[in-house]
Amino acid sequence: MMNWNGVYPAITTKFTDNDQLDIDKFGKSIGIQIEAGVDGIILGGSLGEASALNEEEKLQLLTTTRSVVAGKVPVIMNIAEQTTKNAIRQAEKAQQNGANGIMLLPPMRYKATDAETVQYFKEVANATDLPVMIYNNPVDYKIMVSLDMFEALASCKNIVAVKDSTRDTTNVTRMINRFGDRFKIFSGVDTLAMESLFLGAHGWVAGLVCAFPHETVAIYRLIKAGKSQEAVDIYRWFLPLLELDINPQLVQNIKLAEVYTGLGSENVRPPRLPLAGKERERVIAVIERALEKRPQLPDYLNLEPAAAQ
Repeated sequence: MMNWNGVYPAITTKFTDNDQLDIDKFGKSIGIQIEAGVDGIILGGSLGEASALNEEEKLQLLTTTRSVVAGKVPVIMNIAEQTTKNAIRQAEKAQQNGANGIMLLPPMRYKATDAETVQYFKEVANATDLPVMIYNNPVDYKIMVSLDMFEALASCKNIVAVKDSTRDTTNVTRMINRFGDRFKIFSGVDTLAMESLFLGAHGWVAGLVCAFPHETVAIYRLIKAGKSQEAVDIYRWFLPLLELDINPQLVQNIKLAEVYTGLGSENVRPPRLPLAGKERERVIAVIERALEKRPQLPDYLNLEPAAAQ
């Protein structure tokens, strides 16, 4: 049984200079995430450039990640497909190759109706034994998974979690008021994660964690230990960096941050290109200012959760 709590990095995909998977860099970055105390790994998300990966590459990333984590944390495979048939096939492949769960987006490209979206989620969920996290991101994917839609999805016992990227922190409270603990709620927006956790979210699907894993996990652990002010202090330092996640070039931004923290390279898969010109200078200035004032972290890995948690 998976423990749907904690920090789950939406991990970046590493590429070589000649546009091949850089498995060595990728494996090392996964290892550092585990050492920092993350609670799960999500592969093939938007930040992982999933739309630019072929099936063989996705399975290679899954195999590598499973080898590195060695059962310490669950490995979640993202599924973003245009048809129900292909989504079911990807769910079956994920299960066959050892994924511990899937994160499921609504149908891509076609703006499905509420009924079509619910049916899509149900058919994919019913085709696998894996637990499913619904990715609710109406800002980027133009489909809002409403409370009524979650009511319809509640009959699928393996739909157990939601990545909430609605940009509305009150949605955390609405979900809890309506469903209690039926669905585990993860914040999917870096700049709203701390507020969401204070409101009762169970976890954080994080982006800047790829470059700053220790700080991200420290914030989560401090909140759960009832050390709110210490968490807020780190979060205030972190916010300019976290804002790099809510940007059309989030992949390039975060990969550039990974360069500065020694956890990756700027290589992206075309048509994406590394940042250039004034925007690159702006992002570097944000990163360099943050590194100059990088906080000393407490012994967050040995904190005990507060009784109320």
